[in-house]
Amino acid sequence: MVVVVHLLQCMCGNNMSVPLLAEAVTMSGVEKDTAAVIFLHGLGDTGHMWADALKSIQLPHVKVICPHAPKMPVTLNMKVKMPAWFDLMGLTPDSPEDESGIKKAADNIKAIIEHEAKNGIPPNRIMLGGFSQGGALSLYTALTCQHQLAGVVALSCWLPLHKSFPSAASGNKQLPVLQCHGEMDLMIPVQFGAMTAEKLKSIVNPQMITFKTYPGLSHSSSPEEMAAVKEFIEKHLPRI
Repeated sequence: MVVVVHLLQCMCGNNMSVPLLAEAVTMSGVEKDTAAVIFLHGLGDTGHMWADALKSIQLPHVKVICPHAPKMPVTLNMKVKMPAWFDLMGLTPDSPEDESGIKKAADNIKAIIEHEAKNGIPPNRIMLGGFSQGGALSLYTALTCQHQLAGVVALSCWLPLHKSFPSAASGNKQLPVLQCHGEMDLMIPVQFGAMTAEKLKSIVNPQMITFKTYPGLSHSSSPEEMAAVKEFIEKHLPRI
């Protein structure tokens, strides 16, 4: 009987058929969900903190999905096992990268997009976002996704496998990107964010790229940054 129930759940597009959705923090809007934001947390974190932050700016017609990264050993942190979207060897533009892990993680996020599309929210009404490692994955996923998404919110992050672009891109030149970075970020310096913004301009229409920096902000977020995120969501995921 359990097997039959599981098969029915999969056939109906139940969350259990998409591993990351089974445990994700999912918040429906107060109205009918006609759009969605999938937001990815940073290294060592979970979706709960960002779900709380996004709840304060959530639009009534927008579903918010904050999945949790699986736990894995992270080279940068002496192989300690922690929530991570992929392995990290370093935090400089020339550090070795976990190419297979990045691509697998992107496929897992694309599976969430496909699930939402099958359940009535088209990809052009789905926005990706994330902070730090989660922001990096959201950028890579959106740029390699076969669907035209509503946009990407990339906070305090970089573009993984940047040397593979623009050839690795799926060709969606009109992808809106909001990049935000603290000017006092010691973990991922704002210069890396600026380099990423310049790289993005070679991949998508430069007019689609917005890069905002915040004086005094470290590797974290702020009310001003969240206000910019809300404005970006309102612009690209309007009520229909």
